[in-house]
Amino acid sequence: MNTENQLQDNMNTGETFSITVIPGDGIGPEVTQQSVNVLNAIAQKFGHQFNYQYCLMGAVAIDQTGNPLPDETIEACLNSDAILFGAIGHPKYDNDPTAKVRPEQGLLKLRKALQLFSNIRPITTYPSLHHLSPLKQKQLEDVDFVIYRELTGGIYFGEKKTNEDQTWASDGCEYTKEEIERIAHQAFQSAMQRRKKLTLVDKANVLETSRLWRKVVKDIAPQYPEVAVDFLFVDNAAMQIILNPKQFDVILTENLFGDIISDEASVISGSLGLLPSASVGVATALFEPIHGSYPQAAGKDIANPLGSILSTAMLLDYLKLPKEAKLVRDAAQWTIENMFVTKDIDPINFYFTSTVGELICEYVQGRVAGVFNQENVELRKSTII
Repeated sequence: MNTENQLQDNMNTGETFSITVIPGDGIGPEVTQQSVNVLNAIAQKFGHQFNYQYCLMGAVAIDQTGNPLPDETIEACLNSDAILFGAIGHPKYDNDPTAKVRPEQGLLKLRKALQLFSNIRPITTYPSLHHLSPLKQKQLEDVDFVIYRELTGGIYFGEKKTNEDQTWASDGCEYTKEEIERIAHQAFQSAMQRRKKLTLVDKANVLETSRLWRKVVKDIAPQYPEVAVDFLFVDNAAMQIILNPKQFDVILTENLFGDIISDEASVISGSLGLLPSASVGVATALFEPIHGSYPQAAGKDIANPLGSILSTAMLLDYLKLPKEAKLVRDAAQWTIENMFVTKDIDPINFYFTSTVGELICEYVQGRVAGVFNQENVELRKSTII
């Protein structure tokens, strides 16, 4: 069979997926474009087809429509297989606490509209980047854990009150058994595929909602007898993530606590730009880097695309394409090990956003054989021999 026929056969075996792309604000469009390029490289190699629909959310959506989350974006997301998201936020809103319409409202509304109840953040370290971490090297070895943060309940969505002269305010925190059960099962199932340890982070010595979390998790635990379960108060957990992060395998927690400790854990790797996340719901899932919109770097081709690209690997896992996901992760690790990295990691000998993206695409398509045209790479090109 000639090469053309082999290629055609490969194309016929591929699958077709609908992807909603929300580039967002700041560096969001730049890093998201690299992820789209990587998906296209995967499609070419494995014969898949990704159909993209680009939508607005965040400050750019407010500027164009007056709405941080247009109805058209919600509709597109509901009808897609997965969502690839960049970042939202703009200084004109960050610096104005009185603004009635804000970019972040769009993300909270989208989570509710899509019932994205589970935020998943893997925390991984890379030996070649240990020097960038605020932790000592001995504390970084073998660090590999994942945080499951509940997204649709808790204090963020509870009843909010304030009096007329704004001298008093309250935020209600509520959870139901069903809300806790659905993410707890996800976390237990993840632990079964990993090192079979789950840690619930709560404040059960003070909060009724935390006592409910602890009760529900204890009730579920017998369904997963191989998983060892322990419990930490959130203040102790925050300390332990710094003192001994390698002790953790799967961390399960509620919305506010998860927001805080996942940001704390993210600095362990040495750069916010490296870390991916997934928000999984009832019918679809959204994938995004954990970093913000970083408007100071927008348009300069210096942002780290790896957080977005590794989020794309999680997207491929969600679409039940594990071989493709592993290849993307291998490519990302290859760029890190060879120090083809962006300015946040190496401020002197750095490579541009687009260059790192191109190198990963080259790796995915099998054009990396260990021999590089170093002169071209140094010129911020990615021609590989």
